[in-house]
Amino acid sequence: MSFRSLWSRMCFPVAAVIAALMLSGQPLAAKMFDKNADIAGTKLDYKVILPNDYDPAQSYFGILAFPGGPQTMEMVMGTVMRNWREQAENLGYIVVVPVAPNGDLFFEQGDRVFPAFIDKLLKDYKIKDNKLHIAGVSNGGLSAFHIASLYPQYFWSVTGLPGFLDDATPERVQALSKLCIYMYAGGLDTGWLRNEEQQAAKLKSKGFTVEFNEEKGQGHVMRTLEGPGAARLFKQFEQARQGCGK
Repeated sequence: MSFRSLWSRMCFPVAAVIAALMLSGQPLAAKMFDKNADIAGTKLDYKVILPNDYDPAQSYFGILAFPGGPQTMEMVMGTVMRNWREQAENLGYIVVVPVAPNGDLFFEQGDRVFPAFIDKLLKDYKIKDNKLHIAGVSNGGLSAFHIASLYPQYFWSVTGLPGFLDDATPERVQALSKLCIYMYAGGLDTGWLRNEEQQAAKLKSKGFTVEFNEEKGQGHVMRTLEGPGAARLFKQFEQARQGCGK
């Protein structure tokens, strides 16, 4: 079953989350920047999170992350605040989260900005070993697996929260063979749960390094992976650099 049409324009409310964080007195990303670039004639907006005490002369671990829903700036801001900013700043990661160019989702026509966008990031920032982790939420998870299957040489790991490889041709499946693969799905999110379980089992049968996590009591938006819970994602990124992506 393809999720491309079903989820291509789904949007989750994030304004309330952002407003709550602003009112809590926490600084809204002294190390977060709005960026844009022209990639082969396509304007691309994106946010960059830099670690505390960032030094451009030093090398850092890097994450390319994708938002869910229509992949607008609002969705970018939502996933930044929920899943990435706190841990990235504290643990020394650079995180880049792009907006879908002209509304074209990254697992559809929006993929035209790759791999040129990755090359630009590796030129602009010193990323350790010139490899990133790639991850995403919902449509962002589909995007992460899509891009990873096209350009696996750029990545240590691919993570869907939720997410999986939607267009699982034999060639694209095989392209993921050297990456650490992480899949999360809410126990109440039965459609995505079933698809991820089935794909994880198939990938494991081929000898791939795959970890599937069912988040009990969670729906499509998994609160267990937000804020302090996002530390689990970063722990897996560390594991991936030790055992996969070589």
